[in-house]
Amino acid sequence: MALADSTARKQVEEPAPLYRSAPHNIEAEQALLGAILVNNEAFYRVSDFLEPAHFFEPIHQKIYQLSRDLIRAGKLATPVTLKTFLDASVDIGGLTVGQYLARLAAEATTIINAEDYGHTVYDLSIRRALIQVGEDMVNVAFDAPVDFSPRNQIEDAERRLYELAETGRYDGGFQRFAQALTTAIDMAAHAFQRDGKLSGTATGLHELDRMMQVALGVRDLLGEVGGEAGLDQDMQAPGNDFVVF
Repeated sequence: MALADSTARKQVEEPAPLYRSAPHNIEAEQALLGAILVNNEAFYRVSDFLEPAHFFEPIHQKIYQLSRDLIRAGKLATPVTLKTFLDASVDIGGLTVGQYLARLAAEATTIINAEDYGHTVYDLSIRRALIQVGEDMVNVAFDAPVDFSPRNQIEDAERRLYELAETGRYDGGFQRFAQALTTAIDMAAHAFQRDGKLSGTATGLHELDRMMQVALGVRDLLGEVGGEAGLDQDMQAPGNDFVVF
């Protein structure tokens, strides 16, 4: 009994950690980046909602950004092509840049799981942003400037939370026009790069398939950005606000 009491007492007396690490999942980031490096098709599973800043590790932010730029430029993003754009002197857990990229590719997840890993990375980024908003609220409340009233602080917190609520979703919601247009162009370019040049079953008539692909590409592009021509006219009218879904 004395031994049991001693063990319980030791568990209770263990000091709590002085700080908590921000929410992150390095393994999910590595798995997603590896999938993109092995199969660039995985990028299109997450390109419409995932940004470099959503990654926790700075080196992962850089790898994702370079991969995105290469793929959008119509080039391959592989460990071989990426390492030329990264500082070779950087030490990543005892590995060189080339070795780390090779390990990412070797331990990659399948393209089927890429979107799920992307959602994990995205959600954790939103949680970190939410923590930052809360910390800022506490710090400002403790030491607020003279010209920053409590009402102003509440309004500022509401604005930041609203912005976070709108950006913290990957199933729709508001998007900047430039972001929606870039995503639509990426989708159209990706469609034209398919081996069959057509999403779906080809008719076997090459000219008809080509015409159908152009029509579908234009339809998707206009649907994604809400009709660029119509928006341009609306933007010129005074007092008209607009959003893109």
